[in-house]
Amino acid sequence: MATTVRRAVLTLPAAPLGPENPLPVLRAPADVHTLDERSRDGLPRDMARQIGYEPLRSLLPVRLLDGYRRSRREAGFEAVVMENAHLRVTVLPGLGGRVHSLVHVPTGRELLYRNPVFQPANFALNGAWFSGGIEWNIGATGHTTLSCAPLHAALVPAPDGGEMVRLWEWERLRDLPFQVDLWLPGDSEFLYVGVRVRNPHERPAPVYWWSNIAVPEGPGTRVLAPADEAWHFGYERALRRIPVPQWEGEDRTYPLRSTYPADFFYEVPDGARPWIASLDAEGHGLVQTSTARLRGRKLFVWGAGEGGRRWQEWLTETGTGGYAEIQAGLARTQLEHVRLEAGAEFSWLEAYGPLSADPGPVHGPDWAAARSCAEASLAAALPRERVEEAYGAWRVAADTEPGERLAAGSGWGALEVLCGGHELPGTPFPESGLGEAQAPWTELWRTGVFPSPRRVAPPGPSLVAPHWRDMLETAPADPLTEYHLGVAQWHAGDVAQAVRSWERGLALAPSRWPLLRCLAVADALAGDRARAAQRFFEAFEDLAEESRGGEPWTAAESALGREAMTALLAAGRLPAARAVWDRLRPALREEGRFRLLAARLLAAEGHVGAARRVFEEGFELPDLREGDEILSEVWSSLADRPLPQAYNFRMRPPG
Repeated sequence: MATTVRRAVLTLPAAPLGPENPLPVLRAPADVHTLDERSRDGLPRDMARQIGYEPLRSLLPVRLLDGYRRSRREAGFEAVVMENAHLRVTVLPGLGGRVHSLVHVPTGRELLYRNPVFQPANFALNGAWFSGGIEWNIGATGHTTLSCAPLHAALVPAPDGGEMVRLWEWERLRDLPFQVDLWLPGDSEFLYVGVRVRNPHERPAPVYWWSNIAVPEGPGTRVLAPADEAWHFGYERALRRIPVPQWEGEDRTYPLRSTYPADFFYEVPDGARPWIASLDAEGHGLVQTSTARLRGRKLFVWGAGEGGRRWQEWLTETGTGGYAEIQAGLARTQLEHVRLEAGAEFSWLEAYGPLSADPGPVHGPDWAAARSCAEASLAAALPRERVEEAYGAWRVAADTEPGERLAAGSGWGALEVLCGGHELPGTPFPESGLGEAQAPWTELWRTGVFPSPRRVAPPGPSLVAPHWRDMLETAPADPLTEYHLGVAQWHAGDVAQAVRSWERGLALAPSRWPLLRCLAVADALAGDRARAAQRFFEAFEDLAEESRGGEPWTAAESALGREAMTALLAAGRLPAARAVWDRLRPALREEGRFRLLAARLLAAEGHVGAARRVFEEGFELPDLREGDEILSEVWSSLADRPLPQAYNFRMRPPG
């Protein structure tokens, strides 16, 4: 059977993504993967060096996606389906190129964890993320900012004469273009995935890549990889070397034998074939392998504890099976970034397919025998040499220009190619791809002037790369230009210049709230809690006066209202916090994030019983951050009894 590629529409119960948060992300990302400094002692030299290499200082120029909700209704998602006699692959170009489903056709068995709903949650670096399938993580430690973003997609001639699906985009945190080529040869039981990350700049760049595969976590499921040791990273933020499979009295290769969520980064020996498999009690499941460039392998478990199970329900719907994640990356751990030299590229080939092995040794007490059994089954199904041959064949096709377009991504790559004159065979970013968001920046590049908006609206996205900062510095200094220049200077670490730019803009600005908010964040990070609270208050008051109807204004009020109330509560400015609450749109007050702020405000005003009733009446926090313990912290200040199960999202042991 020849491979077919067709368009389709995938219909799922889905929560809407909502609008972008219009406030620039000036604070460093709250990353649960930050390593405790005491844990760095004794790490291998290359690991320690890469952990310290260019950690993410800011999410700029990316914006937060935090406007999603928890109510779901049927929605259609554009999909691309590749199928031969062995596999049926469903890809979602509009959602980060996620492989939603990988079905073994002869048995009808789904090899992945296929989420039956689309429910965003706060796991991506910029907020919205959803679970399930195979995710392509590029950028920096964490889930990519492209998790819920559209990628460019097109058909390209495959090495075997058929068609492959190319996905590509411009990753904005590190300013790098990348491509993912999905290739399913007609007679293959394995999906091949060719990946390339390029650095078109004249400076080195830090690169992060992890392919994240969700797999069912049944009670008999075991994860196997060619390693006798692993690096354990829990939400206590400590990294330590542990034996595989037994640790602290349990076999940790079974996902449900851990209590709390944790990462296990396997120490794959140099020269060993890199692979990882998840096999059920009968020895059936999924295997992933690759060429040597993708050296890291990882198991993530939610664990069997109450918090992990609550997160699983939160990301899907009650009654569906849980999942674990098996992953493959450029480094040994996800705390590391790898240096990519100027003008260079990283490329590799991955393979995904079914694996069946004798369940006796696979689930036996002898770990070496279990690994050997799985590896022998992989060698029979897909010899290592065949992966290398496929990689060589794919590299010849990697520069082939795309044919029929299947989906369109953002216009940011087109802007960078236009400005930088980059030549990127195989991944075109034509000028025709420029959109409304890029229009003012295109005009700045062409004329040297940042244009005034045609209508009153929250400021559009800021760009912060050095060449854009240089253009802003030489442009006429009107308030909007000073606002964007300050954001770019802030990103570069020049806090004093950023503050001066915002203060200059404030003196003449007809719309003061965007500049006041930036100055408030600067005050907060400088430790001036009182002045920060006052500026947040003034910013919200100005926004409330200026605000119109429509989604962007509501998003601005929601984002700034949360920041203002949080800062005012921290500063003890209770009447001002109450004034902000009173000026909120009624619909915003019903949102979970503001229900929590209402409880905090009531408690601070001395109405502890009323604050406790907010919890007892029930609310949901759609954008609760991975690892955030705000719910348990607030509850413990209101009641002496245990945290209600509905609010228990703890990812680490108490204390």
